[in-house]
Amino acid sequence: MIGQVEQKTEKKMKEVLDSVKEEFKTIRTGRARPSLVENIIVDYYGSQTPIQQMAKVSAPEARQLIIEPWDKNALENIEKAIMKENLGLTPNNDGNIIRINIPQLTEERRKELAKVANEKAENGRISIRNIRREANEELEELEDASEISEDNLHRGLDNIQDLTDEYIEKIDKALEKKKEEIMEV
Repeated sequence: MIGQVEQKTEKKMKEVLDSVKEEFKTIRTGRARPSLVENIIVDYYGSQTPIQQMAKVSAPEARQLIIEPWDKNALENIEKAIMKENLGLTPNNDGNIIRINIPQLTEERRKELAKVANEKAENGRISIRNIRREANEELEELEDASEISEDNLHRGLDNIQDLTDEYIEKIDKALEKKKEEIMEV
């Protein structure tokens, strides 16, 4: 019983950690990375489609992205979607491909991006704590229904707390790594 609750809880916490890491990928650092734009949604013939499903995105240089759509008619829609996303990037459409030059980040912009990373990490920590609360409630319900003993309840609560601490620490480590990337000149 307790083991099942713990396994389910750890699985949810791992999903939150993975989600936070994915969100960190969308935060711009000094280098051009395809992940900056791959998940931007484009209105493509009436359906909402991520750029990565309709174009090849590459970073041939450290400060440049190239988006090469398979359908040249989508160039304008891709360009509009990138502008709407408000990433501070200006797409240049030459009729065949879109080039995005990644400007050098200013110190002020780096600090703003670090704040954004902090917010995403804090949202992840909140999610982890909510998962802990749900697991604790589930264990208490099992104890109330006399399916587990009080000793097992306390053991389970301690294990859930250990998992919570472990995953919050993992989020903090990922945040520190992302901040280092952002502040790297």
